[in-house]
Amino acid sequence: MSKYNWYKRVCGVFLLWAGTAIALPAQTFTSLHNFDNTDGAYPQGPLIQARDGNFYGTTGYGGNSACKDGCGTVFKITPGGVLTTLHSFDNTDGSLPIAGLIQAANGNLYGTTFEGGTNNFGTVFKITTGGTLTTLHNFDYTDGSNSQGALLQATDGNLYGTTSGGGANGFGTVFKITAGGTVTTLHSFDFYTDGSSPIAGLIQASNGKFYGTTYDGAANGDGTVFKITPSGTLTTLHVFNGTDGNLPYAGLVQATNGRLYGTTEEGGANGLGTVFEITANGALTTILSFNDVNGATPVAALVEGKNALYGTTYYGGASGDGTVFQITAGGILTTLHSFDIADGESPYAALVRATDGTFYGTTFDGGTSGDGTVFSLSVDLSAIAEP
Repeated sequence: MSKYNWYKRVCGVFLLWAGTAIALPAQTFTSLHNFDNTDGAYPQGPLIQARDGNFYGTTGYGGNSACKDGCGTVFKITPGGVLTTLHSFDNTDGSLPIAGLIQAANGNLYGTTFEGGTNNFGTVFKITTGGTLTTLHNFDYTDGSNSQGALLQATDGNLYGTTSGGGANGFGTVFKITAGGTVTTLHSFDFYTDGSSPIAGLIQASNGKFYGTTYDGAANGDGTVFKITPSGTLTTLHVFNGTDGNLPYAGLVQATNGRLYGTTEEGGANGLGTVFEITANGALTTILSFNDVNGATPVAALVEGKNALYGTTYYGGASGDGTVFQITAGGILTTLHSFDIADGESPYAALVRATDGTFYGTTFDGGTSGDGTVFSLSVDLSAIAEP
């Protein structure tokens, strides 16, 4: 993604909403770790908090390997910021692990790499919390290629995911993989009718079906929201048209109200991306269009907190380097933090809400070495109520 020359603006400590000043909730931002390439660089996937209380994640580059810029890593970081590199990829076992990890019911972590492996189309891997990695599958293009989204362990125990390329038509797939590594392609996208390039992973909603997005394709070339059953029957729920957003890079989240929420990288009233709500049957409402002052270009999924959703924008905010924001279901947005390069720049990944209520995340670059950071943000949620 090329970086645009965003104008620098100062937002101050209040959000103006319909002429009313809303004070920011009390918060504490902490930079926990600055990557320096040897221990990883440019994290894109979200962190997860494992059952041992620590956080686990990936970096797309860096680490100790034969790759020119490093093939990427899997790392562990404590809530206090002590980082351990668990694995450095070397291309034979995968490279560019840009998706986040999941912890399965068996306690192991699972993830994907964008490239590398036997055929250089990426892999699915298993790694223990101690760092022992096993390659479960090497994509061969016919069954998909270049997976970018995190896996999902469904209620049936199998793992489900997407690839942004490959498959029968070359426009990406939805797949299932067993714990033993057997892959079944559930759907191959065809660009024109049902979309192309599902970059994000899937969620399994309370009705048992999977929901996801395609980055582009379909009638307007602007991407879609889709539903797919575990057996592979796909239904396109919404086709974006630019005015309601376009290029949904991120996946969805189902809130406690039963509705699905997501973001688009571009489009909306200002062309800088949106936050949207969509029902399980496909009725979509744009609840916010970003305007650069409050952020721009959201590429990460949202996470639910108390009476609000939380997310990041890749650009925009006070310094143009991205933001952390809070948004209510009614569309009231509060910028919680604007990055300034020194404390990180361009947060690519979704936040994770830890068991103590603190949010943790990563920035793609910035920090002391320019290779990205890990941060925490505690927010006083006691006064937040949905209007």
